[in-house]
Amino acid sequence: AIVFMVVAAASPLTVVGGAAPLGFLLGNGVGFPTLFATSAVILVLFSVGLSAMAKHVAKPGAFFTYVGYGLGRSAGLAAAWVAMLTYTTVQIAVYGYIGYLLSYTVAAIGGPTIAWWAMSMLVIAAVGILGYRHIDVSSKVLGMLLIAEVGIVVALIVAVIVTGGAQGLSAAPFEPANVLSGSPGVGLMFAMAAYIGFEATAVFRDEARDPDNTIPKATYAAVIGVGVFYTLASWALVMAWGPDGVVDAAAEDPGSMMIRTMARYLGTFGEVAVNILMLTAMFACVLSFHNVLTRYQHSMAVAGVLPERLAGVHARHLSPHASSLVQTATAGILTIVFAVCGLDPLLQVFTWFSGIATLAIALLMAVTSVAIIVYFARTKRDRRVWHTVIAPVLGLLGLLGAAGLIAANFPMLVSDVDAEGNPAFGLTSTLLLSLIVVAAVVGFVQAAWIRARRPAAYAKLTNADKKALDAMAYPRGVPAGIKRAKRVRMRQAKIQVGIGQTIAQLTLSFWKGLFSV
Repeated sequence: AIVFMVVAAASPLTVVGGAAPLGFLLGNGVGFPTLFATSAVILVLFSVGLSAMAKHVAKPGAFFTYVGYGLGRSAGLAAAWVAMLTYTTVQIAVYGYIGYLLSYTVAAIGGPTIAWWAMSMLVIAAVGILGYRHIDVSSKVLGMLLIAEVGIVVALIVAVIVTGGAQGLSAAPFEPANVLSGSPGVGLMFAMAAYIGFEATAVFRDEARDPDNTIPKATYAAVIGVGVFYTLASWALVMAWGPDGVVDAAAEDPGSMMIRTMARYLGTFGEVAVNILMLTAMFACVLSFHNVLTRYQHSMAVAGVLPERLAGVHARHLSPHASSLVQTATAGILTIVFAVCGLDPLLQVFTWFSGIATLAIALLMAVTSVAIIVYFARTKRDRRVWHTVIAPVLGLLGLLGAAGLIAANFPMLVSDVDAEGNPAFGLTSTLLLSLIVVAAVVGFVQAAWIRARRPAAYAKLTNADKKALDAMAYPRGVPAGIKRAKRVRMRQAKIQVGIGQTIAQLTLSFWKGLFSV
């Protein structure tokens, strides 16, 4: 169940249909699929130390908690702000993409041409309503959507293999010359961005019956599973257009490349099905990140880091409604700003802010690796050398190398060039990269202020007081709050059952149509 929740929120179809075409176009072209596998190896090594830490720090806080325990509360708070930046930027990136895809879909079926930002605002409003009322898409609904997403891509892979693709099947994407061609640093950025959110397995720790056993297995399964899927699916895209034609196909329109590929190999049904599933996948993705950000803000408010008002819980819906409203407003304001600035939803909003998120998460995981190594060296609570030293060090080296490549190639990503047309750090790339530094500095400065003015609150930064959390969640008393929570969950369950039945019917019709084709 945890793997389903995490992988569905990662939206594998969005990665294959959105990140892969941009990886072909802006990254290393034909060799891009290899970078999915490379990223998976780095993150598996990182996950070894992460899982070891999870056994000894039994708090569902992931990076914020682990950095705090290993490197101190100030570093933990800085990590929290960098994580906030990461999830905010990746969420707004997907809002840009889904706005573009909705606009493209309406125009493709003969409707009017609607601006991408208007479509994005509609999605932001829908997500905001669900987040405010605490109506989450259940794991069963996410599971069915995930099966449909994976199923349509597997059908494409089979069709490509059976037909032999455009130029015959080959291992061209894995040849060193192709992997190192173009801009592998930019390609690695898109590849690593596909894994953002896998660390959320640790957040579900309190909901697992046997967390010491379940969380490591779920983490490895999520990373390895999506790594194999991404690599195979992107290889199939290369074969579908041929090594000589895949970059041109992406250049024609990266946003619709997956849809055009489906039309070419699975006909009209495949084209329509993948279009619908990409929209549902992206919606599930932004809803998930909205909920993550809402709870992040809520937890930070409980810890005294953000205004106390954001720690409030709705009396009827039991949702962090104030935090949800702030998150909705943030997404809406940023979308309006990007629209006024005339940014392209794919090549600027999606690409630029995915780049910020990926570099931030790579640096955040690198710092977490250092925290893991320091924690076990200091406490001696786990003497397994592979789990506490070797794997974390190897993961750290891989993450630092990836972060270095992404940072070095960032000007190319945002089209910053010098007078001769060569990529160079200019105003755009400097401003975007400085956001990561600013987020970390805000965390350290705020930690110093809290330590000086509110030492008791500073002592609780890494681990918020459970009594305070209960008081926020159940303002009228824990027993009464639990009873009310059960009634709310029953009401939500009825809504989710209705959604689930609708999705089940659509999924059944989808598979019937696929088999008939």
